[in-house]
Amino acid sequence: MPGVRLVRGGMEIGGEVVPLYAGSVHYWRLERADWRACLEATRALGLRMVDIYVPWAVHEISPGVLELGQNDPQRDVAAFLRLAHELGLYAIVRPGPHINAELTCFGIPERVVWDASCQARSSKQSPVMLPMVPHAFPVPSYASEAFHDEAARFFQALAPALAPLVWPAGPIVLLQIDNEGALYFRDGAYDQDYHPDAIALYRGFLRDKYKTLDALEAAYGQPPPRGPGPEGEGPPSERTTRFATVEPPVRFDAETPRDLPRHLDWSEFHEHLLATALERFARALGAGGMPRLPTMHNLPIGQETTPLNVARMTRAVDLVGLDYYHTAGERSRATISRRTSELAVRCDALGLPAFACEMGAGFPPFFPPLEERDSAFTMMAALAYGLRGFNIYMAVERDRWIGAPIDRHGRARPFAAFWTRLCAALEQTRFHTLRRRAPVRLLTPRSERRLARVMHAFGPLTGAVFSVLGAGARESCLEDDLGLGYSPPIEADAFVRTFDAALEARGVPFAHIGGEDREVSMGGARWIICATSGGMNPALLTRAEAAAQAGVAISVGPRPPTLDGSLRALPAALDAQRLAGDSGVPLVVDLDPAAADAAVARAVDALGLPTLACDPDSVFATVHEDDDGAPRVLFLLNPTDTDLVARVTVQSPPGAAAVGSARDALDDTTFGARTGAEGQALFEIRIKPRTVRMLALEAR
Repeated sequence: MPGVRLVRGGMEIGGEVVPLYAGSVHYWRLERADWRACLEATRALGLRMVDIYVPWAVHEISPGVLELGQNDPQRDVAAFLRLAHELGLYAIVRPGPHINAELTCFGIPERVVWDASCQARSSKQSPVMLPMVPHAFPVPSYASEAFHDEAARFFQALAPALAPLVWPAGPIVLLQIDNEGALYFRDGAYDQDYHPDAIALYRGFLRDKYKTLDALEAAYGQPPPRGPGPEGEGPPSERTTRFATVEPPVRFDAETPRDLPRHLDWSEFHEHLLATALERFARALGAGGMPRLPTMHNLPIGQETTPLNVARMTRAVDLVGLDYYHTAGERSRATISRRTSELAVRCDALGLPAFACEMGAGFPPFFPPLEERDSAFTMMAALAYGLRGFNIYMAVERDRWIGAPIDRHGRARPFAAFWTRLCAALEQTRFHTLRRRAPVRLLTPRSERRLARVMHAFGPLTGAVFSVLGAGARESCLEDDLGLGYSPPIEADAFVRTFDAALEARGVPFAHIGGEDREVSMGGARWIICATSGGMNPALLTRAEAAAQAGVAISVGPRPPTLDGSLRALPAALDAQRLAGDSGVPLVVDLDPAAADAAVARAVDALGLPTLACDPDSVFATVHEDDDGAPRVLFLLNPTDTDLVARVTVQSPPGAAAVGSARDALDDTTFGARTGAEGQALFEIRIKPRTVRMLALEAR
């Protein structure tokens, strides 16, 4: 849409860059008479946008027929959006089809979820149930043609009501396609989807990947399992393998690396299934009459353990953001650092805003409670590690939610003061224009994440649960060594954690990266550390070799890659030794904290990496710079239960004036700096337990 596009600082709307600061308001859950007060209170927080779901089940009165205010003014979504436009708010619209929103059946009509043709299937062809309050419901199949037909019919009925409200005629500037598309939290590798339409899509995926039956059999090392029927009969000497009859695995039964490819293909297929579904939803919305607008999708917490592959999803949507619901503490800080740094590096390279599609403010009553300090800590920590925009979920109170900063009548609660101060601080510092530079990248290849997923040891208990708790493959994966003498996903996970600790101990700014978006996430790095359990995808190895030839230091571990991503022998032409350069940084680092510490120390000296260590080491610091490299904002994070005084040194670039003072951007407390070496400013700043300070830096 001319005049509306995503940019690194947020959205460019009519030539103005508008930061993505939004708040969620559920119009259908509020009295019509309270809409104006709630929107005005949302704007008073300092937010520029309102975020709304459009729930299919709430609006549908019969198949393909929607109640949009004709008889019930509370469901007049167009009137709500016109009011937002009148008040000067832009709108993010999220029409699903899945929205969650703590609604029964996640906002999908019961007639659809209970339609057998729409239901995801287990390997035994039973409906896949999600045990959710107030009652369990069948998970829809995202491959089901019947489900896609129903979703398309909903979009055809809804789009004509929304289309006239696209900017500039109305407030709509951004659309979300679906919601947390992780198979409805039933995302174990063998939970689903064995729906006939999913199996057909799986077979097409294999055909596209392998092209020929010879290539498929070579990959699997034997004719893969076949379904019943004439093609599955006959002596072994006859060619009976067919793409049309290949069956997916139903449990992890690999005994050697030779058995892994079909399991890893099944995991990769789930990524393909979800990306394909998002593409279909987006097309259906457009076919219904919705004008082309920037689109987004939100990943749930623990997204790295799910089949959500950002590189593939960005073929369907323009922006992939994250949801944040964390407690205050060290384990959560580490998780937020990992998630946000990966998001920020990817978005920065693509010229997009690193966006929290849902930044939790409060919690549903059937979840463990989150205190206001948990929400504040999570928000500030995410900003510290590179977040550039956020949507407060929820900005306004409603049923099935506790702790929003605004009540359902539009009255501000005490928690609103935090958000008002924060929005003002972000505007004053022009935070959306700054960058946190991360010259070191800690890479977990997609193949390692797939391997951890298929070797997850706890059945239907999703790996995301372990991720949220700060755990990983070491705690959640099978210890089966597949005859290798070590457990591949556990070794890779331990390697990443070891380097994570070593880099933080020296205060080296770094970012986690992963998935298949290496083409963008590796750009601008000076040192790339890649976890490999002995295997590496040939395409990734080739990309790393190109980076090494361009002068980027490369380290791998805990084993040199002699196998590919499926733990089969690499082609002879690919030799990991070609990753070695003359940087003085070791190529292979084994699984030993002392080795990681030594590698980091050598890299700091050899590559001249920046450091920002804090004393005590239980405090963490990040710096955000302007386009000239001058430090503008300093974050100090204290995830402990102890009141601490942090000592930190901020370095200005050569030729620039040293920082002279730091002002807390939220409470205006000012701290003077002591002069250190050239361009250095030394600060001593008190930080309360489980809090984060955002400090605006001023030059001398």
